[in-house]
Amino acid sequence: MTIVARHPGMAILSFAIGAFAIGVSEFAAMGLLPYYAAGFQVTEPVAGHAVSAYAFGVVIGAPVLAIAGARLPRKPFLIGLIALFGVANLLAAFAPTMDMLTFSRFLAGLPHGAFLGIAMLTAADMLPKGRRARGVAQVMTGLTVANVIGVPAAGLIGQAMGWRSLFVIVAVIAVVSVVSIARFAPHVEADRGASPLSQISGLANRAVWLTLLTGAVGFGGVFAVYAYLSAAMIDIGNAPAFAIPLVLSVFGIGATLGNLVASRLASWSRFGGALVLLCGMTAAPILYALVMGNWPLMTLSIFILGITAGLFIPLQMRLMDVAGHAQTLAAAMNHAAFNLANALGPLFAGMALSAGYGWASTGWVGAAMAAAGIVVLGVAFMDSRQTGPVGSDAAVPVAGDA
Repeated sequence: MTIVARHPGMAILSFAIGAFAIGVSEFAAMGLLPYYAAGFQVTEPVAGHAVSAYAFGVVIGAPVLAIAGARLPRKPFLIGLIALFGVANLLAAFAPTMDMLTFSRFLAGLPHGAFLGIAMLTAADMLPKGRRARGVAQVMTGLTVANVIGVPAAGLIGQAMGWRSLFVIVAVIAVVSVVSIARFAPHVEADRGASPLSQISGLANRAVWLTLLTGAVGFGGVFAVYAYLSAAMIDIGNAPAFAIPLVLSVFGIGATLGNLVASRLASWSRFGGALVLLCGMTAAPILYALVMGNWPLMTLSIFILGITAGLFIPLQMRLMDVAGHAQTLAAAMNHAAFNLANALGPLFAGMALSAGYGWASTGWVGAAMAAAGIVVLGVAFMDSRQTGPVGSDAAVPVAGDA
C-alpha cells in the first residue's frame, strides 16, 4: 500500500529514534557485560545470559506480537510497543539481582522485532516505489547511529556512573520516540487482508523461511565476534583505555556506511546484494582472527564487519517481495531471525572459548557462520529459480526496487 503522510521525513525520524533506543540498549548492554557481571559478582558467561535473554525475547515476541497486532492501526500499536520497551529498560535499571536483570532484558526484547518491522514497512510505504529500500535503510540508520554515537557514549557514561544509568538513558530516548510518533506518524489502518490467519499462512511460504534462515545463520558471523569484542580488547592487554569505545564507534560508522551501500545493492538485486555482504561477513572475521592482539588492525576488521551489517536490508526487501499479506509478520520475523543469530553467534563462540581455543576462535566461528549463510542463500536462490523470481531478481526487468 501507499501511505500519504504530511511529514514523512519527521515520521521516519520518529521511527529512527525508537530504533536508536533499541540499538543502544541491545549493543551497549553487550559492551557493559563485564561491568554488570562484576556488579552482581557472577562470571561473564553467566552475565551473558542477559544478552541471550534479550535475543530470545525478540525471537518469541516478534511473531506473537505481529500476529496479535495484525488488525490494529499501526500508529497506536507502534506507540505501545516502544512504550513497553521503555518500561522494560527501567526495570533493568533497578534490577536487584542477576535473574531480574535477565528477565527484564527478555521483556525488553519482546517488542523489538514488531516495532522495527512495522516501522520499516510504514517508512517504505510512505516513499515512492523506487525508493522503498531507502525507507527501510533510513529507519535502520537509527540502529547504526546508535553504534556510532549512542553505544560508545552509553559505555562511557556506564563506566563513569554505573551500568544502570545506561538503561535509564534508553528509557528516556524511548519516551522521546513515543512523543514523536504520536506527533508525526500518519494514522494507518491495518491492512484488511492482514488478519491473524493470513499472517500465520505466510509461514507456509518456503521463500520466507529460506530468507529468514539466511539471516539467522549468516548474521551469526557478526555477533560471534561482536559479543566478545570488549572482553577480547581488554584481555589482550596492549590496547589503550580509549580503544573499546573507539572500536564500538568504528563498527557503527561501518554499519552506517553499510546501510547506504546495502540499499543500493538491494535495489540492484536482493540475492546479489545479500551475497556480496555475506562474502564480506566471511572475510572480516577471518581478518579479525589473524590480527588478534594488534588492536589497530582489529579495529580495521571491525569496521569492515560493520559494513556487512547492511545484510538486513536486501533480506528485508526480499521478504516484502514474497510475503504477500503476511508483510507484518515477515518483517517482524526478520528481526527475530537476526536476534536468533545474536543468540547463536555468542553461544557457539562461547563454546569455542570454553574449550580453550582463545579469543581468535570467535573470528573463526564468525567466518564459519557467515559461510553457512552463503550456502543457505544459494539454496534460496535455486528455489526462487524453480518457483519464479520476484522483485529486483525477476526475469522481467523492473524499475527501482519493485
